Amino acid sequence: MGNCCSDVGGRMAAVGGTAAITGNQSDAVDMYLKSRGIHGILSQIELSFSATNLRDRDVFSKSDPMLVVYIKERDGAVIEVFRTEVVLNSLNPTWIKKYTIAYHFEVVQTLLFHVFDVDTQFLNIEVKMLKLEEQQSLGEASCALSEIVTKPNRSLTLDLVRRVESVSSTHSQHHGKLTVHAEECFSSRTTAEMMLSCLDLESKDLFSNCDPFLVISKLVESGISIPVCKTEVLKNDHNPTWKPVFLNIQQVGSKDSPLVIECFNFNSNGKHDLIGKVQKSLADLEKIHSGREGENLFLPTLVGHDCENKILKSKLFVENFSETIQHTFLDYLAGGVELNFMVAIDFTASNGNPRLPDSLHYIDPSGRQNAYQKAIYEVGEVLQFYDTDKCFPAWGFGARPIDGPVSHCFNLNGSNNYCKVEGIRGIMMAYTSALFNVSLAGPTLFGHVVNKAALIASQSLADEAQKYFVLLIITDGVVTDLQETKDALVKASDLPLSILIVGVGGADFKEMEILDADKGERLESSTGRVASRDIVQFVPFRDVQGGEVSIVQALLAELPTQFLTYMRSRDIKPRI
Repeated sequence: MGNCCSDVGGRMAAVGGTAAITGNQSDAVDMYLKSRGIHGILSQIELSFSATNLRDRDVFSKSDPMLVVYIKERDGAVIEVFRTEVVLNSLNPTWIKKYTIAYHFEVVQTLLFHVFDVDTQFLNIEVKMLKLEEQQSLGEASCALSEIVTKPNRSLTLDLVRRVESVSSTHSQHHGKLTVHAEECFSSRTTAEMMLSCLDLESKDLFSNCDPFLVISKLVESGISIPVCKTEVLKNDHNPTWKPVFLNIQQVGSKDSPLVIECFNFNSNGKHDLIGKVQKSLADLEKIHSGREGENLFLPTLVGHDCENKILKSKLFVENFSETIQHTFLDYLAGGVELNFMVAIDFTASNGNPRLPDSLHYIDPSGRQNAYQKAIYEVGEVLQFYDTDKCFPAWGFGARPIDGPVSHCFNLNGSNNYCKVEGIRGIMMAYTSALFNVSLAGPTLFGHVVNKAALIASQSLADEAQKYFVLLIITDGVVTDLQETKDALVKASDLPLSILIVGVGGADFKEMEILDADKGERLESSTGRVASRDIVQFVPFRDVQGGEVSIVQALLAELPTQFLTYMRSRDIKPRI
């Protein structure tokens, strides 16, 4: 989650992410910034550990416990990542050493914990050199990192289990408890918010437009500039005023750390022309704002063997400057905010007969998941940890229920009144059952399910519930009611709601990308109203199938930013 972003009307562009840029400018600018070293900023979590009522394995004294932490990889491999110190003669240890881990919202990060009693003869050996097979097990436990960070006090207590094997069976015995506490690592939540503008920018080419954007970089000791922020591109504007940007004080070093602000003219080939730049600290920029006088841009020019700065008539102005406390995504989770998962499944006839193997809805007797099942499972597996009751609204669309007309939003469980099912397993069972209880029809309409999800979100907002909703739509075809869907999305952009769309099968999904504002201008309704923020993420399943990035990573990468955009634009503070 980046700390620098452009935000007007709720839209944010995080570091390494995208701004509200038209056409394919977003991708081009992102590639340009990545080539200069921009990388996304992750939340770092520091885990601390304590245990109670451990089993006493020593004869003449108490156990000498050490905790070992493992991570379970996506392929099932288990990797050791951390060892605490050994606490001597204690059944209720509090370990001093902490484990720091990067938090990824879009991934289920499974942690395994194993407590060992270190044998007395090995107490003088460094813990990293200890052979674990020579120590006695006191118990094991496991959880997902998201289970810890979603607790109100960010502490999770787990039962330690010791597996005992016998001839007849394998069973577990409880041997004390392990408590894991999480703290987000940061030195400052203070963020400078600025609105920057320029006056009299010069065109780089005689017959070309000036399409300016800013890149803000920090200078490190070696003299290298590292980009930390960008603005959106403004088309054909010699006197641009960009959307506000946010710079975390920690991110740039301090208020007195030197920054380079470069103004570029966008080129579609990715080779952007430098119009001019200034070098100022945040403290300097605050003074420019207070003095109401602009700072002249300059261009480095080569004169003989020396480099001199050519002062330009173009000026940079700081229209607004303020310092605020920027709460993080994890702050809201700790304050009790929930993410509520909803799903809508495409039952149009273009999916093919579910009873035939070539259908996208075919249920394989071997247990191999089809694309619909895979998307439901992978996204739901992540989001379920952020929803306390784990009861999820589930709908189908584009089918004819038994003895009824074609419906573009029907309850997946077959109920006339109740749309929720229990857990991811409940969604899977309702989906399978629906395949044999409806007739596939059409066309592909999204407007009904988007409006249904928006109604639930608006009701929750009226009740002042601390909830944010995530609707997953899985479809095999291009949406037929494009303008109606746009109208529904523009209206929903004011609500605590994000929409994830997965395209399955071999259809041409280019039109679907219109709904995802990353690829172009923000959505506009039939009445001319523009969406207050980007709430859609669209991913064709075939683009991620078999690749290094999973479907869930591709879909959920933007969700924390969309969530924070909503909360910050409405000045909603976490309850901490």
